[in-house]
Amino acid sequence: MRFLALLFSFLFIQVSFSQQNPTSEEVVDKALNQKVEMTKTSIVKNIPLQNIGPSVMSGRVVDLEVNPDNPTEFYVAYASGGLWHTTSNGISFEPILDNSRTQNIGEIAIDWKNQIIWVGTGENNSSRSSYAGIGILKSTDKGKSWENMGLKDSHHIGRIILNPNNSNEVVVGVTGHLYSKNQERGVYKTTDGGKSWNKTLFINDETGIIDIACSPTNFNIQYAAAWQKDRKAWNFTGNGTGSAIYKSTDGGTTWKLSSTVQSGFPTGDGVGRIGLAVFDDDTVYAVHDSQYRRVAKEKTKNASDELEKKDFKTMTKDALLALDNKKLNTYLKTNGFQEKYRAENVKNMVKDGAVKPADLAKYLENANAALFDTPVIGAEVYRSDDAGKTWEKRNEDYIDDLFYSYGYYFAQVRVDPSNKDRIYLAGVPLIMSNDGGNTYSSIGKENVHADHHALWINPNRPGHLINGNDGGVNITYDDGETWMKNNSPTVGQFYAINVDNEKPYNVYGGLQDNGVWKGAHNNEENNRWQQSGQNPWKMIMGGDGMQVQIDNRNSNIVYTGFQFGNYYRLDLENEKQKRIQPKHELGEAPYRFNWQTPILLSSHNQDILYLGGNKLHRSLNQGDDWEAISGDLTQGEKAGNVAYGTLTTISESSFKFGLLYTGSDDGLVQVSKNAGGSWENVSSSFPKNLWVSEVAASKHKKERVYATLNGYRFDDFTAYVYMSNDYGKTWKNISNNIPTSPVNALVEDPENENLLFVGTDNGLYVSFDQGGSWELFQNGMPNVAVHDLVIQPEAKHLLIGTHGRSIYKADISKLQKMNSGIMAEDLYVFGVDTIKHSKRWGNSWSSWGKPQTPGLDVTFYCSKPGTCSATVKTLDGIEVSATDIDAAKGLNILSYDVAFTKEGKRNFLKKNKMKLTEAKNGKTYLPKGKYTVEISGNGAKENIEFEIE
Repeated sequence: MRFLALLFSFLFIQVSFSQQNPTSEEVVDKALNQKVEMTKTSIVKNIPLQNIGPSVMSGRVVDLEVNPDNPTEFYVAYASGGLWHTTSNGISFEPILDNSRTQNIGEIAIDWKNQIIWVGTGENNSSRSSYAGIGILKSTDKGKSWENMGLKDSHHIGRIILNPNNSNEVVVGVTGHLYSKNQERGVYKTTDGGKSWNKTLFINDETGIIDIACSPTNFNIQYAAAWQKDRKAWNFTGNGTGSAIYKSTDGGTTWKLSSTVQSGFPTGDGVGRIGLAVFDDDTVYAVHDSQYRRVAKEKTKNASDELEKKDFKTMTKDALLALDNKKLNTYLKTNGFQEKYRAENVKNMVKDGAVKPADLAKYLENANAALFDTPVIGAEVYRSDDAGKTWEKRNEDYIDDLFYSYGYYFAQVRVDPSNKDRIYLAGVPLIMSNDGGNTYSSIGKENVHADHHALWINPNRPGHLINGNDGGVNITYDDGETWMKNNSPTVGQFYAINVDNEKPYNVYGGLQDNGVWKGAHNNEENNRWQQSGQNPWKMIMGGDGMQVQIDNRNSNIVYTGFQFGNYYRLDLENEKQKRIQPKHELGEAPYRFNWQTPILLSSHNQDILYLGGNKLHRSLNQGDDWEAISGDLTQGEKAGNVAYGTLTTISESSFKFGLLYTGSDDGLVQVSKNAGGSWENVSSSFPKNLWVSEVAASKHKKERVYATLNGYRFDDFTAYVYMSNDYGKTWKNISNNIPTSPVNALVEDPENENLLFVGTDNGLYVSFDQGGSWELFQNGMPNVAVHDLVIQPEAKHLLIGTHGRSIYKADISKLQKMNSGIMAEDLYVFGVDTIKHSKRWGNSWSSWGKPQTPGLDVTFYCSKPGTCSATVKTLDGIEVSATDIDAAKGLNILSYDVAFTKEGKRNFLKKNKMKLTEAKNGKTYLPKGKYTVEISGNGAKENIEFEIE
């Protein structure tokens, strides 16, 4: 995440929270097995999901492994987008983890000699959306199949080290749970290829191993970086006394503390994340995210100095009144105070006692301010030239503008195998030193994302680097002077998506650290844009992309923004934007805005916009002016350094203006039936303190509302889905047979009130009976986190925004028609649309082009599996094509190419004196006319008619 991507707030009122219990390994394992069975039995397993991209902005890379004998072959691990393989130097990639039970990766290691792939699942960073894994996976057939080798309760794996001389000897650094304490963390070693593991280093249940590095010539010499951290939804502590460096001289079997008090390396509570790189048996580098505070510099003030926020914290009333108006106005204007707050007015308010001088500091205490209020030392580089006995700090000056205050997201160092003094630090941006870490220069360029996590240095060709970052993969051959981008995989990490009503309709989405993008739903993902200079997807906002609302009267008017409530009204046609974030009044407590601040345009009036902080705000004029229409709808502030006690979701009933629902990150669902005049907490029966990920007023019944809760931030992976038919007074749990996985999204179908869709951290589900039972809905989509769902009503498409594999689309027109009557039939065939005849069928415009081929998809339902027969006939009964289908229980699709069989063509010509022209692809296609499709099976027979115009 970039400079704006992790800005914290310090909150000072403590709220009592009960700790949720993390989900056990056994429950997770059971859920994964349950999902495998649902894959086989789902009645929608044949309904396809199509990936529509985008790919151009890519997603977060966490690791790279390059073939030492052929650097045009390498593997790329994406944090939540799976493992991809290239043999073409990144020109093209193939996904090789799609048939596994997760796409979440922290680390990979390749035994190139024996072609064995190891994947440590669960991202090794500790971000807001760093998903847990399911242990360590192994493949001996280049990713065709995967075996879970254990460490299932590790959740997050930091590093894997392979013995180059013994494929059965593997050392793993386990970071452990992200949000809870656990025992399965530390260093683990196997000598039998993963059949059994020994824990060889354990510090405590809050300290894991984030990095391990070994000598390039001696596997026995290893260094491990221990990292103590504590993440909560409201606070992150990325340092502690458990953080340290350990050394092994026997291949990871035993360990000894290297960063002792006498060694010269920092020790104590301020030690943060550490990254390691070993040059040889004697020289090792460590980059350290020091959380010790910087020594405050004395500042000499004079009359011309600008005022700072801290000046007002201790300023007296008389001192403020004595300030020069020009000087005070400069402070007010440069810090974004509302126009009405200018020097004269503020002084009058202070004189009257309406506000205090300290309020001029408090006014700025929002989710973005505290980042700069508590300066830490941050990134620092140490080197040992005596095999870890002593450490020397290499940088004399602070390494500013690299980690900022979120080093927990970075801390990667690499040393050039051919030059002991050339090192690279990954952060914001990628920097290089040629003097062993004393001075640095940036090697990031205009087509390289700012946030870096992985780097490979060619040992045989200095200057050849492969880099993995939040924006995918970049390759350079001149040490960063120029880079090429290698972003063909569709691995976008979407937080939220939406659609408009244009023809073709557009899809919009906000991504982790990659802004907000817009593109037509029927765009083709290919490289043609590199020739035209026009990518079909366009970025319309930077930062971490958030929610999007589109004016249904004019799709050029779009409301979106970036983290912590920084929203804008965009005029895409005129390329204008206006910041529209609500401002609190001077003297009031600052509003709190969630990382993913919710916004909503009223379906009753597209000039009315809602935005949720800790209060619900409403604008009647497209965001120009705001009013708070509630008090605090959360449990209040909570001590910590992450914005918390905020709204996460908003819904308004389509039946009644002002029938509003909100959900908060601390577990409250509130309802107002009078446009915010009064509010009622309707969540008292829910599990306490969980994140409300979705609240959705029904489109079919005014009294009905849905809510989903998410326990991810307690490592509680239970699926919580609820429905109420009385405005939330009482709730029914409708999660039923959804396998254990946190729920992020729910959408109710606009046509069929019984049809629901739910997205979890590990997939997509559909219910045909209002949540009475659920079917897995993932044909064509791997086991990836689904963050958002939206339905385009006219096209009858479900759009699925994933956090790792971009956006999928599904035609749900047949699902909308499903009801208990159809499901009681032995056989039911759905109607099809008319298709247009073309003389180009089976032909191409050139001898080397691909022929255009038509297709007709006939969907039918079977009450049980078996063989069905399909026959296509003319209206007067001539059979033109026939086939058998191995049908599954549920929905099946007969894909018919609209061509004659040889026998069918002869039958047709016997009764019809007309010329049938064979296409260049050897097929003869049906002429214009009306036809029937007859499907028989399960002792039943059904017919439908279709027309070729």
